[in-house]
Amino acid sequence: MQSTPPGARVSTSNGFQCEATPCTFRMPRKDAFRATISLDGYVTQNVEVVTGISGGGGTAMAGNLIFGGIVGGVVDASSGAMNDLRPNPLIVQLVTPAQKAVADAAAAEMARLAPAPTGGE
Repeated sequence: MQSTPPGARVSTSNGFQCEATPCTFRMPRKDAFRATISLDGYVTQNVEVVTGISGGGGTAMAGNLIFGGIVGGVVDASSGAMNDLRPNPLIVQLVTPAQKAVADAAAAEMARLAPAPTGGE
């Protein structure tokens, strides 16, 4: 976990914490979670970290089914052994309340100026 600026506190919905970024966690890969990143003077951010089959997960599952049978495949699927968490690494750019207000105003203006949908093309 990294933040700009560094030194942010991180807590996760599954009970992990660090007092100052940069930091690392050894997370179980089978469950998604929410990370809350906070630093005095900056807007607190919540980031969803999701789980999914890793690039080699499908290949590993096929090999497990061939060589380990159904039991091996079920164990890997239920333990999260073939999953990855995303984003990984989690990198957060913290903003001040004033920076957020400027960004929000710019987004609102862009939405106001965007062409209306035409309906069925």
